[in-house]
Amino acid sequence: MTIRSPLRLRPIQRFTRNLLCPVDILGRPLLVKYNRDPAEACEEIRGHARLARHYRVPVLHAHLRVPGGHLLAYERLPGGTDQGLLLDLLNADDPSGALHTYMDQLAATYREVIQATAWPTDPAHVVRKLYWGRAAPGGRLDTYYAGTDFPVADGLVDVPVSRLNAYTLRVNGRRHHLDWAATLRWLRAHFATAEPVWAALTQGDPTDVNLACPLAWFDYDTAGMNSIPGEFANFLWYVSALGGWLVPTYNPTAFADHPATFANVPANTPILRQADVDCTTSTIHIDYTPRLSAPRRAAMTAYWTQLVRPVADRLWPGADLANLLRPYLAMRILGVYNLAELAPEDRLVLLARLAEAMSPAFDPTVYFCLLESPCPAP
Repeated sequence: MTIRSPLRLRPIQRFTRNLLCPVDILGRPLLVKYNRDPAEACEEIRGHARLARHYRVPVLHAHLRVPGGHLLAYERLPGGTDQGLLLDLLNADDPSGALHTYMDQLAATYREVIQATAWPTDPAHVVRKLYWGRAAPGGRLDTYYAGTDFPVADGLVDVPVSRLNAYTLRVNGRRHHLDWAATLRWLRAHFATAEPVWAALTQGDPTDVNLACPLAWFDYDTAGMNSIPGEFANFLWYVSALGGWLVPTYNPTAFADHPATFANVPANTPILRQADVDCTTSTIHIDYTPRLSAPRRAAMTAYWTQLVRPVADRLWPGADLANLLRPYLAMRILGVYNLAELAPEDRLVLLARLAEAMSPAFDPTVYFCLLESPCPAP
Protein backbone atom coordinates (compact mmCIF):
# COMPACT_ATOMS: atom_id res chain seq x y z
CA MET A 1 0.00 0.00 0.00
CA THR A 2 1.31 3.45 -0.96
CA ILE A 3 0.97 6.13 1.69
CA ARG A 4 0.77 9.63 0.27
CA SER A 5 2.42 12.37 2.26
CA PRO A 6 -0.05 14.98 3.59
CA LEU A 7 2.52 17.64 2.68
CA ARG A 8 3.86 18.22 -0.81
CA LEU A 9 6.39 20.97 -1.52
CA ARG A 10 7.06 22.25 -5.02
CA PRO A 11 10.17 24.15 -6.20
CA ILE A 12 10.77 27.47 -4.48
CA GLN A 13 10.47 30.53 -6.71
CA ARG A 14 12.47 33.71 -6.20
CA PHE A 15 11.28 36.97 -7.74
CA THR A 16 12.69 39.76 -5.59
CA ARG A 17 14.14 39.27 -2.11
CA ASN A 18 11.02 37.29 -1.24
CA LEU A 19 10.48 33.58 -1.81
CA LEU A 20 7.36 31.77 -3.00
CA CYS A 21 6.73 28.08 -2.46
CA PRO A 22 3.69 26.21 -3.79
CA VAL A 23 2.56 23.73 -1.13
CA ASP A 24 -0.15 21.07 -1.04
CA ILE A 25 -1.39 20.28 2.46
CA LEU A 26 -3.95 17.49 2.69
CA GLY A 27 -4.84 18.15 -0.92
CA ARG A 28 -5.34 21.88 -0.39
CA PRO A 29 -3.24 24.01 -2.78
CA LEU A 30 -1.49 26.88 -1.00
CA LEU A 31 1.10 29.44 -1.97
CA VAL A 32 3.45 30.21 0.91
CA LYS A 33 5.33 33.49 0.70
CA TYR A 34 8.38 34.26 2.78
CA ASN A 35 8.71 38.02 3.11
CA ARG A 36 12.06 39.14 4.49
CA ASP A 37 10.94 42.68 5.35
CA PRO A 38 8.71 42.72 8.46
CA ALA A 39 7.34 46.20 7.69
CA GLU A 40 6.57 45.23 4.10
CA ALA A 41 4.88 42.03 5.30
CA CYS A 42 2.63 44.05 7.62
CA GLU A 43 1.76 46.36 4.72
CA GLU A 44 0.93 43.32 2.61
CA ILE A 45 -1.39 41.90 5.27
CA ARG A 46 -3.17 45.24 5.68
CA GLY A 47 -3.29 45.77 1.92
CA HIS A 48 -4.84 42.36 1.35
CA ALA A 49 -7.57 43.14 3.89
CA ARG A 50 -8.31 46.50 2.23
CA LEU A 51 -8.43 45.03 -1.26
CA ALA A 52 -10.55 42.00 -0.34
CA ARG A 53 -13.55 44.26 0.29
CA HIS A 54 -13.67 45.37 -3.36
CA TYR A 55 -11.61 43.03 -5.55
CA ARG A 56 -11.23 39.28 -6.04
CA VAL A 57 -8.09 38.19 -4.18
CA PRO A 58 -6.86 34.77 -3.02
CA VAL A 59 -7.79 33.95 0.57
CA LEU A 60 -5.04 34.67 3.09
CA HIS A 61 -5.34 31.60 5.30
CA ALA A 62 -2.60 32.43 7.82
CA HIS A 63 0.40 34.61 8.49
CA LEU A 64 3.17 33.95 10.95
CA ARG A 65 6.18 35.92 12.15
CA VAL A 66 9.33 33.83 11.77
CA PRO A 67 13.03 34.62 12.16
CA GLY A 68 13.97 37.13 9.50
CA GLY A 69 10.48 37.96 8.31
CA HIS A 70 6.96 36.62 7.83
CA LEU A 71 5.34 33.56 6.29
CA LEU A 72 2.03 34.18 4.55
CA ALA A 73 -0.10 31.27 3.34
CA TYR A 74 -2.45 32.15 0.47
CA GLU A 75 -5.01 30.18 -1.46
CA ARG A 76 -3.22 29.03 -4.64
CA LEU A 77 -5.19 29.85 -7.74
CA PRO A 78 -5.08 27.52 -10.76
CA GLY A 79 -2.09 28.05 -13.02
CA GLY A 80 0.90 26.39 -14.58
CA THR A 81 3.46 26.82 -17.29
CA ASP A 82 2.32 29.77 -19.42
CA GLN A 83 -1.06 29.72 -17.68
CA GLY A 84 -2.81 31.73 -15.00
CA LEU A 85 -1.76 35.34 -15.63
CA LEU A 86 -2.72 38.27 -17.82
CA LEU A 87 0.87 37.89 -19.07
CA ASP A 88 -0.12 34.65 -20.79
CA LEU A 89 -2.91 36.34 -22.76
CA LEU A 90 -0.40 39.00 -23.82
CA ASN A 91 2.11 36.38 -24.98
CA ALA A 92 -0.21 35.16 -27.75
CA ASP A 93 0.46 35.95 -31.40
CA ASP A 94 -2.79 37.89 -31.78
CA PRO A 95 -5.36 39.46 -29.43
CA SER A 96 -7.79 36.71 -28.46
CA GLY A 97 -11.43 36.86 -27.52
CA ALA A 98 -10.31 35.83 -24.03
CA LEU A 99 -8.05 38.91 -23.84
CA HIS A 100 -10.84 41.25 -24.92
CA THR A 101 -13.23 39.69 -22.38
CA TYR A 102 -10.57 39.93 -19.67
CA MET A 103 -9.87 43.61 -20.36
CA ASP A 104 -13.61 44.38 -20.36
CA GLN A 105 -13.91 42.79 -16.91
CA LEU A 106 -10.75 44.44 -15.61
CA ALA A 107 -11.83 47.91 -16.74
CA ALA A 108 -15.37 47.45 -15.43
CA THR A 109 -14.12 46.40 -11.98
CA TYR A 110 -11.71 49.32 -11.76
CA ARG A 111 -14.31 51.84 -12.95
CA GLU A 112 -16.75 50.71 -10.30
CA VAL A 113 -14.25 50.73 -7.42
CA ILE A 114 -12.43 53.91 -8.45
CA GLN A 115 -15.65 55.84 -8.88
CA ALA A 116 -16.89 54.58 -5.50
CA THR A 117 -13.68 55.32 -3.57
CA ALA A 118 -12.03 58.25 -5.40
CA TRP A 119 -11.32 61.27 -3.24
CA PRO A 120 -8.87 64.20 -3.12
CA THR A 121 -6.36 62.89 -0.62
CA ASP A 122 -3.47 64.36 1.33
CA PRO A 123 -0.28 62.83 -0.14
CA ALA A 124 0.71 61.79 3.37
CA HIS A 125 -2.22 59.37 3.34
CA VAL A 126 -1.68 57.71 -0.04
CA VAL A 127 0.53 54.67 -0.67
CA ARG A 128 3.96 56.24 -1.10
CA LYS A 129 6.22 53.33 -2.04
CA LEU A 130 6.25 53.59 -5.84
CA TYR A 131 6.31 57.37 -6.27
CA TRP A 132 6.66 59.61 -3.19
CA GLY A 133 9.05 57.25 -1.45
CA ARG A 134 11.31 56.96 -4.48
CA ALA A 135 11.47 60.73 -4.90
CA ALA A 136 12.09 61.44 -1.21
CA PRO A 137 15.60 61.99 0.24
CA GLY A 138 17.32 58.62 0.39
CA GLY A 139 14.84 57.09 -2.08
CA ARG A 140 15.67 55.51 -5.41
CA LEU A 141 16.30 58.76 -7.25
CA ASP A 142 19.03 59.53 -4.71
CA THR A 143 20.29 55.94 -4.55
CA TYR A 144 20.53 55.66 -8.33
CA TYR A 145 21.55 59.13 -9.43
CA ALA A 146 22.69 61.47 -6.63
CA GLY A 147 26.30 62.52 -7.16
CA THR A 148 26.73 60.29 -10.20
CA ASP A 149 27.24 60.88 -13.89
CA PHE A 150 27.33 58.45 -16.79
CA PRO A 151 27.35 58.52 -20.60
CA VAL A 152 24.09 58.80 -22.50
CA ALA A 153 25.13 55.60 -24.27
CA ASP A 154 28.67 54.25 -23.98
CA GLY A 155 30.28 53.94 -27.42
CA LEU A 156 27.28 55.46 -29.19
CA VAL A 157 26.66 58.84 -27.57
CA ASP A 158 29.45 59.50 -25.08
CA VAL A 159 27.97 62.77 -23.85
CA PRO A 160 27.51 62.68 -20.04
CA VAL A 161 23.86 62.88 -18.99
CA SER A 162 24.79 65.90 -16.86
CA ARG A 163 25.50 67.83 -20.09
CA LEU A 164 22.36 66.87 -22.01
CA ASN A 165 20.97 70.35 -21.43
CA ALA A 166 23.66 71.71 -23.76
CA TYR A 167 22.36 69.63 -26.67
CA THR A 168 19.29 69.47 -28.85
CA LEU A 169 17.82 65.99 -29.05
CA ARG A 170 16.37 65.10 -32.41
CA VAL A 171 14.33 61.97 -31.71
CA ASN A 172 12.70 60.39 -34.75
CA GLY A 173 12.92 63.75 -36.49
CA ARG A 174 11.34 65.76 -33.64
CA ARG A 175 13.25 68.33 -31.58
CA HIS A 176 13.37 67.79 -27.83
CA HIS A 177 15.31 69.17 -24.90
CA LEU A 178 16.17 67.23 -21.76
CA ASP A 179 17.88 68.77 -18.76
CA TRP A 180 18.87 65.78 -16.61
CA ALA A 181 19.51 67.64 -13.35
CA ALA A 182 16.40 69.81 -13.76
CA THR A 183 14.25 66.74 -14.41
CA LEU A 184 15.43 65.10 -11.19
CA ARG A 185 14.83 68.33 -9.24
CA TRP A 186 11.35 68.67 -10.75
CA LEU A 187 10.41 65.11 -9.79
CA ARG A 188 11.64 65.55 -6.24
CA ALA A 189 9.76 68.84 -5.92
CA HIS A 190 6.57 67.45 -7.47
CA PHE A 191 6.40 64.59 -4.99
CA ALA A 192 7.30 66.84 -2.06
CA THR A 193 4.23 69.09 -2.33
CA ALA A 194 1.31 68.80 0.06
CA GLU A 195 -1.30 69.44 -2.61
CA PRO A 196 -4.08 66.81 -2.46
CA VAL A 197 -4.11 64.15 -5.17
CA TRP A 198 -7.05 62.19 -6.50
CA ALA A 199 -6.64 58.72 -5.02
CA ALA A 200 -8.75 55.57 -4.94
CA LEU A 201 -8.57 52.07 -3.49
CA THR A 202 -6.44 49.96 -5.82
CA GLN A 203 -3.73 47.32 -5.74
CA GLY A 204 -1.21 49.98 -6.78
CA ASP A 205 1.14 47.85 -8.89
CA PRO A 206 -1.09 46.48 -11.69
CA THR A 207 1.45 44.53 -13.73
CA ASP A 208 0.71 41.61 -16.02
CA VAL A 209 2.23 39.25 -13.42
CA ASN A 210 0.16 40.71 -10.56
CA LEU A 211 -3.11 40.12 -12.42
CA ALA A 212 -4.38 36.54 -12.48
CA CYS A 213 -6.44 34.93 -15.21
CA PRO A 214 -9.32 34.37 -14.43
CA LEU A 215 -9.28 37.90 -13.03
CA ALA A 216 -7.84 38.28 -9.55
CA TRP A 217 -5.20 40.48 -7.94
CA PHE A 218 -1.86 39.43 -6.42
CA ASP A 219 0.77 41.30 -4.37
CA TYR A 220 -0.65 43.67 -1.75
CA ASP A 221 2.13 45.70 -0.16
CA THR A 222 1.09 48.70 -2.30
CA ALA A 223 -2.66 48.14 -1.90
CA GLY A 224 -4.64 51.02 -0.46
CA MET A 225 -5.42 54.58 -1.48
CA ASN A 226 -3.25 55.07 -4.54
CA SER A 227 -2.88 58.06 -6.84
CA ILE A 228 -5.20 57.43 -9.78
CA PRO A 229 -2.86 58.92 -12.42
CA GLY A 230 -0.07 56.87 -10.85
CA GLU A 231 -2.16 53.71 -11.18
CA PHE A 232 -2.77 54.48 -14.85
CA ALA A 233 0.86 55.32 -15.62
CA ASN A 234 2.01 52.15 -13.88
CA PHE A 235 -0.17 49.83 -15.99
CA LEU A 236 0.53 51.63 -19.26
CA TRP A 237 4.31 51.71 -18.78
CA TYR A 238 4.49 48.14 -17.57
CA VAL A 239 2.50 46.74 -20.48
CA SER A 240 4.28 48.89 -23.06
CA ALA A 241 7.89 48.67 -21.86
CA LEU A 242 8.63 46.73 -18.69
CA GLY A 243 6.65 43.51 -19.06
CA GLY A 244 7.51 42.63 -22.63
CA TRP A 245 11.00 44.09 -22.91
CA LEU A 246 12.93 45.32 -19.85
CA VAL A 247 11.91 42.94 -17.06
CA PRO A 248 12.43 39.72 -19.07
CA THR A 249 15.76 41.17 -20.24
CA TYR A 250 17.08 42.22 -16.82
CA ASN A 251 15.13 39.97 -14.44
CA PRO A 252 14.43 36.78 -16.40
CA THR A 253 13.85 34.65 -13.28
CA ALA A 254 10.53 36.45 -12.80
CA PHE A 255 9.23 34.57 -15.84
CA ALA A 256 10.55 31.08 -15.10
CA ASP A 257 7.01 29.64 -15.21
CA HIS A 258 6.05 31.68 -18.26
CA PRO A 259 8.77 30.95 -20.84
CA ALA A 260 6.62 32.12 -23.75
CA THR A 261 7.51 35.62 -22.55
CA PHE A 262 11.03 35.25 -23.92
CA ALA A 263 9.89 34.31 -27.41
CA ASN A 264 7.95 37.56 -27.49
CA VAL A 265 10.74 39.88 -26.32
CA PRO A 266 11.83 40.75 -29.91
CA ALA A 267 8.26 41.82 -30.76
CA ASN A 268 8.32 44.27 -27.82
CA THR A 269 11.90 45.59 -28.01
CA PRO A 270 12.47 48.94 -29.73
CA ILE A 271 14.88 48.94 -32.67
CA LEU A 272 17.62 51.56 -32.43
CA ARG A 273 18.35 52.72 -35.98
CA GLN A 274 20.59 55.75 -35.48
CA ALA A 275 22.57 57.26 -32.61
CA ASP A 276 25.16 59.94 -33.23
CA VAL A 277 26.29 63.39 -32.16
CA ASP A 278 26.69 66.38 -34.47
CA CYS A 279 29.21 68.46 -32.57
CA THR A 280 28.92 71.41 -34.99
CA THR A 281 25.26 71.94 -34.09
CA SER A 282 25.31 70.32 -30.62
CA THR A 283 22.61 67.90 -31.75
CA ILE A 284 22.15 64.30 -30.68
CA HIS A 285 20.32 62.29 -33.33
CA ILE A 286 18.32 59.29 -32.10
CA ASP A 287 16.13 57.28 -34.44
CA TYR A 288 14.33 54.28 -33.03
CA THR A 289 11.27 52.26 -33.95
CA PRO A 290 8.97 51.40 -31.04
CA ARG A 291 7.65 47.86 -31.21
CA LEU A 292 4.74 46.43 -29.29
CA SER A 293 2.95 43.15 -29.92
CA ALA A 294 -0.66 43.25 -31.07
CA PRO A 295 -2.03 41.76 -27.80
CA ARG A 296 -0.22 44.38 -25.71
CA ARG A 297 -1.47 47.20 -27.91
CA ALA A 298 -5.00 45.83 -27.72
CA ALA A 299 -4.83 45.55 -23.93
CA MET A 300 -3.58 49.11 -23.54
CA THR A 301 -6.17 50.48 -25.95
CA ALA A 302 -8.96 48.78 -24.00
CA TYR A 303 -7.51 50.05 -20.71
CA TRP A 304 -7.32 53.59 -22.08
CA THR A 305 -10.73 53.75 -23.73
CA GLN A 306 -12.68 51.82 -21.10
CA LEU A 307 -10.96 53.01 -17.92
CA VAL A 308 -8.57 55.96 -18.23
CA ARG A 309 -10.77 58.08 -20.47
CA PRO A 310 -14.08 57.55 -18.59
CA VAL A 311 -12.47 58.15 -15.18
CA ALA A 312 -10.65 61.23 -16.45
CA ASP A 313 -13.82 62.64 -17.99
CA ARG A 314 -15.56 62.30 -14.64
CA LEU A 315 -12.79 63.46 -12.29
CA TRP A 316 -10.89 65.94 -14.46
CA PRO A 317 -13.25 67.16 -17.20
CA GLY A 318 -11.32 69.19 -19.73
CA ALA A 319 -7.94 68.56 -18.06
CA ASP A 320 -4.83 67.66 -20.04
CA LEU A 321 -4.16 64.00 -19.28
CA ALA A 322 -0.58 64.39 -20.46
CA ASN A 323 0.18 66.76 -17.59
CA LEU A 324 -1.50 64.45 -15.08
CA LEU A 325 0.43 61.38 -16.22
CA ARG A 326 3.82 62.99 -16.88
CA PRO A 327 5.41 62.96 -13.37
CA TYR A 328 4.30 59.39 -12.72
CA LEU A 329 5.52 58.17 -16.10
CA ALA A 330 8.88 59.91 -15.64
CA MET A 331 9.23 58.26 -12.23
CA ARG A 332 8.51 54.83 -13.73
CA ILE A 333 11.17 55.40 -16.39
CA LEU A 334 13.79 56.52 -13.87
CA GLY A 335 12.82 54.75 -10.66
CA VAL A 336 12.46 51.08 -11.61
CA TYR A 337 15.88 50.36 -13.10
CA ASN A 338 19.02 52.41 -12.62
CA LEU A 339 19.60 53.65 -16.17
CA ALA A 340 23.37 53.69 -15.62
CA GLU A 341 23.33 49.90 -15.20
CA LEU A 342 21.45 49.12 -18.42
CA ALA A 343 22.95 48.28 -21.80
CA PRO A 344 23.86 51.46 -23.70
CA GLU A 345 21.23 50.89 -26.41
CA ASP A 346 18.47 50.38 -23.84
CA ARG A 347 19.59 53.41 -21.84
CA LEU A 348 19.57 55.56 -24.95
CA VAL A 349 16.05 54.54 -25.91
CA LEU A 350 14.80 55.16 -22.36
CA LEU A 351 16.37 58.62 -22.29
CA ALA A 352 14.67 59.33 -25.63
CA ARG A 353 11.37 58.11 -24.14
CA LEU A 354 11.94 60.36 -21.13
CA ALA A 355 12.56 63.34 -23.39
CA GLU A 356 9.34 62.58 -25.28
CA ALA A 357 7.38 62.31 -22.04
CA MET A 358 8.78 65.60 -20.76
CA SER A 359 7.98 67.40 -24.01
CA PRO A 360 5.12 69.94 -24.09
CA ALA A 361 3.90 67.96 -27.12
CA PHE A 362 3.59 64.70 -25.15
CA ASP A 363 0.46 62.84 -26.32
CA PRO A 364 -0.21 59.59 -24.40
CA THR A 365 -2.26 58.06 -27.22
CA VAL A 366 0.72 58.34 -29.56
CA TYR A 367 3.35 57.65 -26.92
CA PHE A 368 1.76 54.35 -25.86
CA CYS A 369 1.07 53.24 -29.43
CA LEU A 370 -2.66 52.87 -28.89
CA LEU A 371 -4.58 51.44 -31.81
CA GLU A 372 -6.10 54.82 -32.65
CA SER A 373 -2.56 56.13 -33.23
CA PRO A 374 -0.55 53.25 -34.67
CA CYS A 375 3.20 53.02 -34.23
CA PRO A 376 5.31 53.63 -37.31
CA ALA A 377 5.83 50.48 -39.34
CA PRO A 378 9.22 48.83 -38.75
